Amino acid sequence: MLRGRRRECAVLDGLLANARAGRSGTLVLLGDAGVGKTALLEYAIDAAFDLRTLRAVGVESERELAFAALQQFCAPLIHWLDRLPTPQRDALAIAFGLRRGPVPDRFIVGLAVLSLLSEAAQERPLLCVIDDAQWLDRASADVLAFVARRVLAESVVMLFAAREPSDRFAGLAQLTIGGLPDPDARALLASVIPGRLDERVVDRLLAETHGNPLALLELPRGLTAAQLAGGFAIPRPLSLQGRIEQSFLQRLKALPPNTQRLLLTAAAEPLGDPALLWRAAERLQIAGLGLEPAVSAGLLEVGQRVRFRHPLVRSVVYRTATPPERRRVHRALAEATDAQVDPDRRAWHLAEAAERPDEAVATELVRAADRAQARGGLAAAAAFLERAAALTPEADRRARRSLAAAQTKYEAGALDDTRALLATAEVGPLDDLHRARVHLLRAQVAFAARRGSDAPPLLLRAARELEAVDTALARSTYLEALSAAMFAGRLARGGGTAEVSAAALAGPPPPQPPRPSDLLLQGLAVRFTDGYAAGAPILKEALRAFARETILPPQEARWLWFASQIALDLWDDHTWTLLSTRQLDLVRETGALTALPFVLTTRISVFTSFGELGAAVAYEEELRAVTETTGIAPGPYGALSLAGLRGREAEFIQLIGTTVKQAEARGEGLALTVTERLSGALYNGLGRYDSTLTALCQVERYAEEGPALWALGELVEAAVRTGQPQLAHGPLARIAETAHASGTDWGLGIEARCRALLAEGDEADGLYREAIRRFGSTRIRVQLARSHLLYGEWLRSERRRLEAREQLRIAFEMLNAMGIEAFAARAERELLATGVRARKRAVETHDDLTAQETQIARMASEGLSNAEIGSRLFISQHTVAYHLRKVFVKLGVSSRSQLLRALPQGA
Repeated sequence: MLRGRRRECAVLDGLLANARAGRSGTLVLLGDAGVGKTALLEYAIDAAFDLRTLRAVGVESERELAFAALQQFCAPLIHWLDRLPTPQRDALAIAFGLRRGPVPDRFIVGLAVLSLLSEAAQERPLLCVIDDAQWLDRASADVLAFVARRVLAESVVMLFAAREPSDRFAGLAQLTIGGLPDPDARALLASVIPGRLDERVVDRLLAETHGNPLALLELPRGLTAAQLAGGFAIPRPLSLQGRIEQSFLQRLKALPPNTQRLLLTAAAEPLGDPALLWRAAERLQIAGLGLEPAVSAGLLEVGQRVRFRHPLVRSVVYRTATPPERRRVHRALAEATDAQVDPDRRAWHLAEAAERPDEAVATELVRAADRAQARGGLAAAAAFLERAAALTPEADRRARRSLAAAQTKYEAGALDDTRALLATAEVGPLDDLHRARVHLLRAQVAFAARRGSDAPPLLLRAARELEAVDTALARSTYLEALSAAMFAGRLARGGGTAEVSAAALAGPPPPQPPRPSDLLLQGLAVRFTDGYAAGAPILKEALRAFARETILPPQEARWLWFASQIALDLWDDHTWTLLSTRQLDLVRETGALTALPFVLTTRISVFTSFGELGAAVAYEEELRAVTETTGIAPGPYGALSLAGLRGREAEFIQLIGTTVKQAEARGEGLALTVTERLSGALYNGLGRYDSTLTALCQVERYAEEGPALWALGELVEAAVRTGQPQLAHGPLARIAETAHASGTDWGLGIEARCRALLAEGDEADGLYREAIRRFGSTRIRVQLARSHLLYGEWLRSERRRLEAREQLRIAFEMLNAMGIEAFAARAERELLATGVRARKRAVETHDDLTAQETQIARMASEGLSNAEIGSRLFISQHTVAYHLRKVFVKLGVSSRSQLLRALPQGA
């Protein structure tokens, strides 16, 4: 038992006991340098004598090498790679440079590591120890944090040690390690200082060290016997870390020059490879006896690995060396590093050894960046390119490399670094193409950062500049500008849809034959300049082109999301389903998980409108898992759709308040249109038509915005129900124009129903029947049920009670089964008015199923394997099996084939 650490050791013992019993555990040890985090990790390793131990240590100088720590961590398990599902195995092999292939998404790499640990833990419980986590390279830190959040039913303990809290490890269990209690601190101090200590000196040392064990061991070394005996001339206190470093520095300065140089070489070489250290030492002509004084001074130990007594020793040694000394050591390490085995570290050492700009070294760094990017280490690639730019002698090449570094920083999500590198690139001489690319990247950063009104004019400017130097990129940029302008919507400040469209039409003509994205750009530009009807034929041709090409090249596949949104604007549920499903499959197959939250949010919204709330809830659960995994929180439109159609006003109002405030702040007008449309559906469901009119008072002005089309039908219904039919004529005309231009049953069904609301007698009867027939040919089941409801309400007003009962019963049964609670209640009230009480179908419930268990059961009932379910929910297949065992018990079933019948409807 460590002195004064009984409570902490008990926590670690409990985690290890859980692992032996098949349960996982994660803990982050937080505390100042020297407080004893590493000692506790060593205690856990000793106590886990029957577990397999994996270790990794963050090293400050390694922070720019992608997956450096992760490769060190996974090395003992690399022979298990073949047990992983193929996409995961390939992703991890590419990340570690074991094979070539497309850049893997870091979350697929994370899932691969999770699966690797899970497989290994089936054979023997695992203890995973990550020390100095604050210095992990970004790629490794992301993956290890991901894994720590997803372990559950594996016999795995993950222990991290870090100096201070980090967003990266937020949400993980944490244990702050403080100083030793006073009695233990006094006992430790007495154990390292012979003879009697003056109590005043002891009190002062305890006060200054705050019980920090390393400080208690190190600080007395710098005090004379007289100071220890009576406290005479004890120096004024520095910061605690400063005092510890000062103690190490005093010992360092007392060593021979060759020993100091050997320590500096070890500090600059983070691998801890003794052979590499000695090869570098030979080049520095350091005698073999140089090691002994460092070992005797308690600063370094060399065995199978080279280890400093404490990370502060490494940092003191490296920081106090002069720049020429550091350059000399890095040069020796570069010469000692095998260019075939470890070219990236060699390039980095060469860069650190460079005294002035050096094109040869810069070229090596560019090659290292290419290798890092191929492994998915975008942050590392950006660091290599940034350093390459700094070492490039030629001004125009330096500017281009700064631009390349900025592009990579952008792809890595480091937007502030991107802006800084763009500023550097702009200083240098750039040709027209690269200057236009600078402006394009600056615009893309603006859109990524805010998705608001500042991006469209910037993208428009970049597109115009690109016309003269790269017509294909210019057209692609015009399409980006149009998508950004549609997001900005009513809040656009320059660069609106009309302006962008006019510029695109005046710009470079599309190639022949045009690509799907060229048709999409052309159709949208015509729509926003000449009207919906003029653009619709070209847009339908674009959608057919996207649907026809089952395997799109990357430059076209990137626009699938936009094409699927335009399908909704054209009232085309079939094409939307086809393209959005293909996009979702593509995102999953390629591992582009950063795009997944947006895709899932859209599918939740539309499947809610389809009345397929079971699918919507399933996607909502998958979205929760993705958001938890990636940290990317999309807008709450899916949750808003569910709350709105269910009629849950309090929940809806809470969500909408934050959504509108944030959208107005960043200039995203599209969000306002979406929330208005959903508000209209909510209040029509609740039968509060005046509130609908209030919510939709602006929507007719912004009918060009896609979601506004859906809102116009809500506006017509509310206008008629409040006795103000004159308010319905404008929206109806707009609906008719778009419905006839699109020619779909969805659009024509909405038009027929709206005309029925304004008609009388046989004309109204025929129009209601037409709406029901048209919606019956679509997936828009909510609108079909609402058409039965409106027809039943009209029949009751016409005193055709028996016919009204039939329509209202159909409406109620459909809406009730779908879980569309507000409209179902409205149908129930109408049925009561006809003298019939609705019989609610008993809905089997299983309240003891958690949301994740329900989602897993649903996927299993659809035929997905445990591995496929695990990939979707970012958990291991063993965790899936663990959840399914609990589901079987709770539902009283014994096979996957029984799950579908046992699950409640809508689950």
